[in-house]
Amino acid sequence: MTAPVPVQVLLPAALLRLFPGAPRQVALPAATVAEALAALDRRWPGMRDRLCDSTPAIRRHLKVFVDGEPASLGTALRPGAEMLVTTAISGG
Repeated sequence: MTAPVPVQVLLPAALLRLFPGAPRQVALPAATVAEALAALDRRWPGMRDRLCDSTPAIRRHLKVFVDGEPASLGTALRPGAEMLVTTAISGG
């Protein structure tokens, strides 16, 4: 089995304030959103807990998009995909 090809992960500024030194954009090898979050947590311990709840699922106040489409932990990442993590926006 070959290693996953890196994907580009873009993180929200609110999360970066909690993890000094973490860049806004990082390339990580991952085949799924869950693998990308695990890779983030290996680099910055505790980051996965900020992104996922205990069920596990992506926290309600966050949204993840892969190549512009809504994603969940099980969403596959194609080689070179862009994964955007953003805070949910609400209002009326």
